Amino acid sequence: MTHRSDHRAYFFKIDTTIKKIRNALQKQLIDAGFDLTVDQWVLIDHIYREQGISQNGLAELTFKDPPTVTRIIDLLEKKGLVERGLAVGDRRKFNLFLTEKGQITYNEAFPIVAEIRRKGWGDLDEADYQHFVRIMDSIYSNFT
Repeated sequence: MTHRSDHRAYFFKIDTTIKKIRNALQKQLIDAGFDLTVDQWVLIDHIYREQGISQNGLAELTFKDPPTVTRIIDLLEKKGLVERGLAVGDRRKFNLFLTEKGQITYNEAFPIVAEIRRKGWGDLDEADYQHFVRIMDSIYSNFT
């Protein structure tokens, strides 16, 4: 017996929606003069929220592999947006912090990100959001 989801390409729908959002955000960042990729923004956003996060913690939080996070952090460090600090008690690990320039960039770019989120959400209401989160959490938990 087949399940009703067997013939529905829900993953394709999720993937194409994510790509559409990423492309829109990337275009807006470029149009606003930011030298940032969406992946760089994602790391900046998480570092802003959790100053001092470790690179491994950032990789886990963003579902990116550690070498990818290292490459992105290297680029952000060259741009003067992020700095590494030695972890207390373990000189092999680094904690990540936004520089003053990184804080300014975050504050200037965040309204663009918020506008993309608002545009994507359109006229959907809180009940729609709760329903969406429940569905996405359910799909996510089916793979854990």
